[in-house]
Amino acid sequence: MSTKVGLWIDHRKAVIMAVADHGEATRLIISKVEKQLGRSGGARSTTPYESQQVPADDSRERKFTGHLNIYYDAVIASIREAESILIFGPGEAKGELKKRLEGDKLGGRIVCIETVDKMTDRQIAAKIRHHFAK
Repeated sequence: MSTKVGLWIDHRKAVIMAVADHGEATRLIISKVEKQLGRSGGARSTTPYESQQVPADDSRERKFTGHLNIYYDAVIASIREAESILIFGPGEAKGELKKRLEGDKLGGRIVCIETVDKMTDRQIAAKIRHHFAK
């Protein structure tokens, strides 16, 4: 029994569709990652002690990276049993996930990585079905 997985991913959510001999299953994983915040307005504040009220950039970056690691671990746990993995999505998340998969010795199962724009769940399912029907 072979399981093929198609995965649309960005930093906010992952739509995973497993296509096996016995049917299809779709799973949605939502990340708890908040958008990386910059200073409001991008301008320097003129109020005294403003730097003490805003978290340091490195602590915000560590928090962001920590949330992403938890998110990627959940995605990898969902696709670990797949024999073939198709990864696509709009941003950097697909490349970051590829590096994580290679680190977990699962990189050889990746059959394709594509850059695509935002897609509906039906468009994602149709793309995965079409790719694995070839």
